[in-house]
Amino acid sequence: MRACRRAAVCKNAPVSELTITDHSRDVAGMTYVYPVVSRRSQGVSVGVNLNPNNACNWRCIYCQVPDLKRGGPPPITLDVLEQELRRMLADIVHGDYLAQHVPEGMRRLNDVALSGNGEPTTAPEFPAVVELIGRVLADFGLLGRIGLVLITNGSQMDKAAVRAGLRAIAAMGGEVWFKLDRATAQGFRAINDTRADPERHYRRLKACAQSCPTWVQTCVFALDGEPPAETEICAYLELLARAVAEEVPLRGVLLYGLARTSLQPEAARLSRLPEDWLQTLRRRIEALGLTARVHA
Repeated sequence: MRACRRAAVCKNAPVSELTITDHSRDVAGMTYVYPVVSRRSQGVSVGVNLNPNNACNWRCIYCQVPDLKRGGPPPITLDVLEQELRRMLADIVHGDYLAQHVPEGMRRLNDVALSGNGEPTTAPEFPAVVELIGRVLADFGLLGRIGLVLITNGSQMDKAAVRAGLRAIAAMGGEVWFKLDRATAQGFRAINDTRADPERHYRRLKACAQSCPTWVQTCVFALDGEPPAETEICAYLELLARAVAEEVPLRGVLLYGLARTSLQPEAARLSRLPEDWLQTLRRRIEALGLTARVHA
């Protein structure tokens, strides 16, 4: 009965035109599934939100999640998630969703992304969700034709169940975007509000890349009008250089600037960096032998 009532709400939910500056999780009126226009792919990404309670084990100061709180997700109702994903894909693949709600030039389905309002790998159901997504994509003839992306802070990569999920993503031709905004303990505390140990996080990155094709994803911005300190940039580059030297199979680095307004208390202290600053950092990364892409 719960699923039937939810389906009726979803079917009638009004949806305005999607934009790259609004990644609202309830735009389609669903609990777990939401569409966004991705500035990276210049297309539509179907998001899967395993943290509908807005809870995360980190608290990044640039996060756009409203009412963010510490913690993990509630139990995931897999049958509801599957119904929502099938309905959204049917509207996109067989219906007129793209024509009705997506700007011209971006009317293509690019990927399904495990992201949402918190860390998706903290859900005990994570491996089952990966299997579910693969099954649905296969039923729509999309497996191997569109991307499957896990966007993660990497904090759970030392768990066997999570690595099993990563291997399943890899088998479907998917990839991971692994958050690495800073590489010092001070940087983790200041930007991600976590006491993550840099050495342990490096080992998590290594384990992730060995289980599934992995991009490092880095958000850079000015804090109180100043760009990241050179000491932080050097520590970050040294970590990437170590990964290259140890032959960690990274696909490269995705460099992001601020695209949407933070909803955290530090929001007023954050501002965008000039694109030439990001391009300079890109060149320093590429000098290490890694591919780097800028999304200002």
